[in-house]
Amino acid sequence: MQKQNSYIIRDMPMFLDRSPFDDEYPLLIRDLPPEGKPREKLLAHGPEALTISELTALLIITGTTKEDVLGMTDRIIREYGEKNIFAERDASKLAKDLDIPQVKACTIVAAGELGRRLYSKNQTGFTTIRNARDVFDHLTELRSLPKEQMRGLYLNSHSRVIRDEVISIGTVGANFVHPREVFRPALESSAVALILAHNHPSGEATPSPEDMEITQRLIQAGKLMGIRVLDHVIITKEGFTSVKADY
Repeated sequence: MQKQNSYIIRDMPMFLDRSPFDDEYPLLIRDLPPEGKPREKLLAHGPEALTISELTALLIITGTTKEDVLGMTDRIIREYGEKNIFAERDASKLAKDLDIPQVKACTIVAAGELGRRLYSKNQTGFTTIRNARDVFDHLTELRSLPKEQMRGLYLNSHSRVIRDEVISIGTVGANFVHPREVFRPALESSAVALILAHNHPSGEATPSPEDMEITQRLIQAGKLMGIRVLDHVIITKEGFTSVKADY
C-alpha cells in the first residue's frame, strides 16, 4: 500500500460527451400494479418504503414525451448520483446536464435546498480530507457511475469539506472545464482550498494528458485567486491515482 502524504493548506496573500444508455423497455407507471406505484406505496407503507428514485418521481410528478417519470428519475439519479443530484444548486445547469425540463430541475433544486435549511447547522460531522485516500473514501458514488463526472471538494482552513459540487458530467477531453465553474463554489463558500476528482468508468486509473493539463491550468488559476488546488484524484471502482503526485 502506497503511503499517502497529507495535504497542507496554507493561506495565500470536460467534459461533456453524452453517450446514450442501452435501450431498455421503459416500465411505465401505468404498467405497475397498484401496490408498486410510488404514491400508493407511500400511502400504504410510509415514505421510508420508497427508493430515492420513487421519492424523486413523486416530486417531479410527470415525465416527458420521451420518458416516463420513473424512467426519467432512474436515469438522472444513475447519471448524477443520488447524493449529488439534491446537492446541486443551479437548476439551469442541472436541466442542461441531464436533459430534463427546467421546471423539473427547479423542483429538485428546491427540494435539496429545503433539506439543507432544515438540517441543523450545528452538526459537526464534516468530512476531513488530508490525502488522496480520504478523497477516495469520501467519493464512494464515483466508483460505480456509468459516465465520467468531475467533482470539486471545497475545504476550510481545517481541511474539512464545506461544499461538494458536481462540476461537469462527460468524457474527459471532450471539453475543458472552465476555471470559473471550478472556483465559483469556492468563492461562494469562502473555501481556502479545493480538490478535484473524477472517475474513469473504464477502470484505468492512469491520468490522461488532458487530466494533467486541466490540473495544471487550475493550479495556476488558483494561485491568482488565492485558493489552493491541492490535488486532482482519478477514481475507479478498485482504486485511485493522485494526478498532482505524478508531477
